[in-house]
Amino acid sequence: MTDDRSDADLLSAHVAGDVEAFAELFQRHRQRLWAVALRTAGNPHDAEDALQDALISAFRRAPGFRGESSVTTWLHRIVVNACLDRIRRSKVRPLASLDNLPEPVSGESDDPAVMGERSELRRALLSALRVLPVEQRAAVVLVDIERLPVAEVAQILGCAEGTVKSRCARGRARLLPLLESWRGNRDGLFDVPSSDRESHVTPTAEEGGGNDDPV
Repeated sequence: MTDDRSDADLLSAHVAGDVEAFAELFQRHRQRLWAVALRTAGNPHDAEDALQDALISAFRRAPGFRGESSVTTWLHRIVVNACLDRIRRSKVRPLASLDNLPEPVSGESDDPAVMGERSELRRALLSALRVLPVEQRAAVVLVDIERLPVAEVAQILGCAEGTVKSRCARGRARLLPLLESWRGNRDGLFDVPSSDRESHVTPTAEEGGGNDDPV
């Protein structure tokens, strides 16, 4: 049976002792949170671990939720932060295979040709995202792939809107050459105006610390 309570009501019910409320809330947003975790973490293993960390963190931190953002923004922030923490702790881990990528997509076509094309795009996209410093990767995933408003992404990442735009612009500049064959078709990924592009720059370790942000 569908639970008609709002996200905020479910979270409040969880805090009040409803043992089913948090599971319902997580199930409602699981698919999108998994997609964000996978694209941010860069591989299924780290994404699964980060999502589990985020689930535990959200469960425990629910009493501290003050409603200053939407519940979904709050959940996205916890998931992204869990991914970034795991990336920073495991920089030496070998990259996992992108074959048989377990990314659920609602409403996806059953046409084998379409499914194969989308699977190829996902692998290409995840591979390309790995070249980005983690802060740029998170911004690009949330703005350009998940299509969240810049203002909401700024809340999720805990930075200014101008910082989000800067990270996206620099991230696109690195990704566009890698995804050139996909531009202007399929899902329109990274099909941004030429004025938003920047010259290709090889990522450095320093940029991963946020030196790309406007002062």
